[in-house]
Amino acid sequence: MSKVCQLTGKSVMVGNNVSHSNRKTKRKFYPNLISKKFYIPEEDSYITLKISTSALRTINKNGISACLKEAREKGFLK
Repeated sequence: MSKVCQLTGKSVMVGNNVSHSNRKTKRKFYPNLISKKFYIPEEDSYITLKISTSALRTINKNGISACLKEAREKGFLK
């Protein structure tokens, strides 16, 4: 499965490793993803999402229903 957050769309970024002598080699910055199961009271069911930890903080702040609605509007979630 790809390394993309299902709620925010965060994905792998590309950058450089910079050594002490200032040589640059390509590297990847991976998002901090976790797999988490959520209960949705409106549907009376559970859903498993692969989300970033920053998205988890947003869910704790706004609630799972609001975050799912926003992700569907943006096209990150089907």
